[in-house]
Amino acid sequence: MLHAHGGITAPLSLAPLALMLAAAASAAPTGGAVEAPPCAPGLVQGAPLPPLDAGTSLLVIAPHPDDETLCCGGLIQRVVRAGGRVSIVWITSGDASELDLLLIEKSLWLRPAKMRDLGVRRMREAREATALLGVAAAGQLFLGYPDRGVLGLLGNHYTRPYTSKYTAAAAVPYPDALFPGHAYTGTSLGQDFEAVLERVRPTLVLAPTPRDSHPDHQAAGLLTLRLMTRRGQLALVRWWIVHGGEGWPSPRGLSPGLPLNPAPLLKGVTPAPFELTAAEEDAKLAAVRAYPTQLEALAPLLLAFVRSTESFSAAP
Repeated sequence: MLHAHGGITAPLSLAPLALMLAAAASAAPTGGAVEAPPCAPGLVQGAPLPPLDAGTSLLVIAPHPDDETLCCGGLIQRVVRAGGRVSIVWITSGDASELDLLLIEKSLWLRPAKMRDLGVRRMREAREATALLGVAAAGQLFLGYPDRGVLGLLGNHYTRPYTSKYTAAAAVPYPDALFPGHAYTGTSLGQDFEAVLERVRPTLVLAPTPRDSHPDHQAAGLLTLRLMTRRGQLALVRWWIVHGGEGWPSPRGLSPGLPLNPAPLLKGVTPAPFELTAAEEDAKLAAVRAYPTQLEALAPLLLAFVRSTESFSAAP
């Protein structure tokens, strides 16, 4: 959301974090190019993506409902069209947006029941949006962890339950989540995430970069980095960004046919463009429009991600 098992074995700290980032930089492939003519849509020479075909099992890791569409909506469609499988795991249900509360409920009084209702509504939007991209219901996976609280689960609340000040929940409150009732701890999150990996067995993972300025995105990226490194599968991960710096992406608003410009927070990293067809761009726009709770407050920003390209990096 734009505001703004065997799991991990210890809380994150600065030293392990630095080591993880260094390891990721050295482990990430530098080639991985898809062999195709430079003009072929989505198959740019040097793109850090494997072939997308019937053998592809794609897992998109989304911190909040809408992130998957903004950054990966075109690539999701390409995998579906190639006959591959697509799964999306939403870490949170986007149930901590005070801006949504103000615009929808016309109130800033935080009522936990209303915030949980918002989470249910945003999950419904996510199902509708991703169905438009071709994702089957079996591939729509919700974990229901606390919006704006994921980074804390990797630190002080690794074993001690976290209570959301928005929903008053200390465990997953959504009956249709994958693991309802699981405690809001880093331990549970790691186990649930590992269970998703075992269920999906991805050949390609698209995850938020830890450089993203939103704490939930940072946490999702770090968790991906740690678990995929432990599994020896970090080379399967490609990274994207939503909160990429002040004013990005620019220009704001809908700009059909315009490529996505580089994110300032990815300085020193060279993401490769993934070119969308006109039909894929149109379907991505329809999926973005399936998120009315977000468009009411953030339409110029969300629509700015509907471009002729998406961007993925082999390094986090």
